[in-house]
This record gives sequence, structure tokens and C-alpha cells, in this order.
Amino acid sequence: MVEVGPRDGLQNEAKSVSAAVKIALIEKLADAGLSVVEAGAFVSPKWVPQMADSAAVLAGVRRKPGVSYPVLVPNMQGFEAAKAAGAETIAIFAAASETFSRRNTNCSIEESFERFAPVADAAKRTGIAVRGYVSCVVDCPYEGAIVPAAVATVARRLLDLGCYEISLGETIGTATPGRVAGMLEVVGAAVPREKLAVHLHDTYGQALANLMAALEAGIAVCDSSVAGLGGCPYAKGASGNVASEDVLYLLDGLGIRTGVDLGKLAAAGRFILAELGREPASKVARALAAKAAA
Repeated sequence: MVEVGPRDGLQNEAKSVSAAVKIALIEKLADAGLSVVEAGAFVSPKWVPQMADSAAVLAGVRRKPGVSYPVLVPNMQGFEAAKAAGAETIAIFAAASETFSRRNTNCSIEESFERFAPVADAAKRTGIAVRGYVSCVVDCPYEGAIVPAAVATVARRLLDLGCYEISLGETIGTATPGRVAGMLEVVGAAVPREKLAVHLHDTYGQALANLMAALEAGIAVCDSSVAGLGGCPYAKGASGNVASEDVLYLLDGLGIRTGVDLGKLAAAGRFILAELGREPASKVARALAAKAAA
């Protein structure tokens, strides 16, 4: 399980929270047993103001042995800022949709790789690990259906840049299990499946079903967001990432060991929801809260 709530979740919440709250959330998630917790993004504060304090967050987090704290970087400027803040793992983000790439990063897919190349080189020289993201791996809010071959091409290019893992983002939450399986069959022929992860959104309530399809296809890593926080600022109407509590409940039921404690994870979710002043998107979180109140 890769926890993206403190970054992908909070960056799309209307209400911003302080660096101290973000630090507390990250530490609670790590204490729950999560081994990867995204800590922030070194992007333009003009476009993503919720991530403007990422340097302070990364500097303030009590780092737990065995836990990775990736941060997103879009270019060399972001990389240098992340490195200065002590980042040990970064993430770069591409898209399988040309239009989404231009809307999200103001550049074409090809231009995005021109930006990534020096970042990947610099990371390799300094011993910083690089994770890759691909957005719109099934559908795009602007172009509609995306052919799996386009996803495979972008994923392979990220692997060739040196990414240790490529997370396939079902950005707008419209996919169904058959389409996810079909996409993974094509991408899995271009990139070893042990190098792939899925990043699922739950707009149409299909995220857990899509996760089952990914598990059956041999994918062992899933991104998720505590309490189902967030969405995508460049995909209007897309609801949050699949909730970490829901993913963990499913995996526990399948007998898959994650090392994550559901009670502590749910407590982390309640903590951040109290700060945001809203209810959880996670059905498991709601059920646990109702059980505790009974």
C-alpha cells in the first residue's frame, strides 16, 4: 500500500491545513504500518497552493526507519528544492493523454520527458530514488478512451529513465474491471508487472472491483488515500482516490499481509477529517465509526 493522502489527497481539498497538521498526519500513517507515505509536492504554489509548505513538512517529519516519504517534482527546479529539503525519494508524473498533459503540466508528453530526463539523471547521481506516475491510463476527461498501447509507451519510457516503479493512474474513476484488465495486459507486456502499481479513483464506485482485477493481473502495489481524500484538480468531477481503509479491509479479507493496522489507519483518517471539517468518503471508516458509537 502506497499512501497518497498527505499529497494527492490534501492538494485537492478546498480547505488547506497547516504544515504541523500535515506532519502529524504523515507520522500517524507511518505509525499505522504504512511503508510508503507521500509527503508533499514541489510544484508551483500558484497552481497548487495546498502544497506550498512541502519543504517545511518534509523537514519536520519524524522519519521512521523503513518508511519512504516520496515527494512530487515536475522539473529540475522542483528537484533542487526537494533535494535541499532532504528528499530521498521523488516522483515524476506523465500522462497517456496529450491533452491532459498540456492541461496538467502545460507541455506535451514529449516535452514532459525532456523535463524529466535531467531530473532522472540528477537523481541517479545523488542516490535519490524515482517513482513514475502515468495519468489517464483508461479514460481522459478531454479525449475519452485512451488506447492501452499509449499507456504502455509512456510507462516504458518512465522505466527506461530509471523509475523503480510506475503507478498507473485511473484518473477520473470511470474504468471497469474488464477495461483495467485489458490495459494491464498490454502494459504488462512492456513493463515487468513487479514494477507496476495502480492508482485508482472511485467516482463510479468501481475502485475496489478494479483493484481486484489488478490483483488478479499480478499487480502487488496499490496507491490509496486515507479517508478517500482528494481527487484531481485537472479532472472536474473526479472523486477521491480509493480509500486506504477500504483497500486494507479488502486485503485483510483476502489474507494478504500488508503490515498496516486498520484501527490506527482509521484513527489517522479521523484526525485529518476533523481538521478538514468533513465526513469520510471511506465506507469502512464510516462503518467503524458507527460500530464504535453503538
